Amino acid sequence: MQCGPREIVTPFRPIPLEVPEGMKPNEFFNSTENLNDLVHNNGLLLNPENLLLYRKALGHSTEFDTSIIYNTSQTILNPLGRPVRRTQVPEHVRHVWNRMNQVIIDYMLEQYPDPQQHLVLAGEASLDATWPLTSPGVPSIRMLHNHFIVFPMDELRNAQLAEPNNPNLTDGGQHSLFEKHMHGVYREFICKALHLEVLRPVSDDSARIDLTGYPQGLPSWEVPGGAAALQDVRFWHEYDLVLKGFLDFYRTFFSQVSSRNAPMLPDLYFPAPVESVLLFDNDFLKTAKMVRDRCIKDPAYANAIRWQPAFKQLIYRNEQGKLIVTISQNSIGNAITELLGVVVKRVPDAAAYEQREPQLIERLLEVRRRLIEADLGEGIATEYWPA
Repeated sequence: MQCGPREIVTPFRPIPLEVPEGMKPNEFFNSTENLNDLVHNNGLLLNPENLLLYRKALGHSTEFDTSIIYNTSQTILNPLGRPVRRTQVPEHVRHVWNRMNQVIIDYMLEQYPDPQQHLVLAGEASLDATWPLTSPGVPSIRMLHNHFIVFPMDELRNAQLAEPNNPNLTDGGQHSLFEKHMHGVYREFICKALHLEVLRPVSDDSARIDLTGYPQGLPSWEVPGGAAALQDVRFWHEYDLVLKGFLDFYRTFFSQVSSRNAPMLPDLYFPAPVESVLLFDNDFLKTAKMVRDRCIKDPAYANAIRWQPAFKQLIYRNEQGKLIVTISQNSIGNAITELLGVVVKRVPDAAAYEQREPQLIERLLEVRRRLIEADLGEGIATEYWPA
């Protein structure tokens, strides 16, 4: 079978949600009113930490698809002031969130034990507050939320190949700025900055999904011990360290793009490796110059720069059954699944969605039951399910 990214078709039921006259959709989606709709029509569980588990109405998969959002819509009215990455979340909230992640991932691996039959993934993307509010390509909620998704491998095998030059498939390999121009220094910095005991670095081949050939060229770590390791709080500390290392690299790079020979940022997680590796590396600094020079001459290119850290971080299982952690620079337009070479084409088809809906909701309610049992929240009633 030919290896390559797949484009999978996923039906959805159109949402009867009216955007007020004079508002752009992405402006409305960031409103408290939209979050109220999300809670009342698709909400599954809510806890005192304002973590909301909900059914993805515009989902990636009808097999299993849910998200947790840190719903700060009523406590932080300024969309640009809301947390958009885990490092901005209060410690007690992050602790509860990690426990919720562990319970849901454990359920997915238990429900779908055969890596040849199902692709299992979980993670988040900082895809919201890194864009201007007026950007037309941001039909999303400007709050931190993560995803839990399962794809049947047979559907992926039977799906048509996606175009390799699809603008959404730009996270790794030849497309990524980090990978193309700073591959060596990126890895040197990550190795020197992070002192990991649970996660183990793996090669591109070991991390890759055989069917799609993705991820491409990204730093990746195996989770020895599989699902059991996710019950160890050290795993979640190291999962955050991976993000912190990425954030230091990203922020330092774009500070140099913004201002030639900019001083070292004052609030770095790993200042010593930033100083000794990044700010004394010719590839790193000449790439910053290349981007800066183009920004000065090309307004469209400059407007597309995401000056705040934009990333996707995933835990997924490949066909060999290995649990892998990876992180990537996030490009404009990317969905989280495309990091693994899965392009989702959503089509409005209420009848097709409703055929699959009972089984999907049955699985979501079982996950909710386990979360309630673990004292991680209380159920929400909608017209589709009881509390």
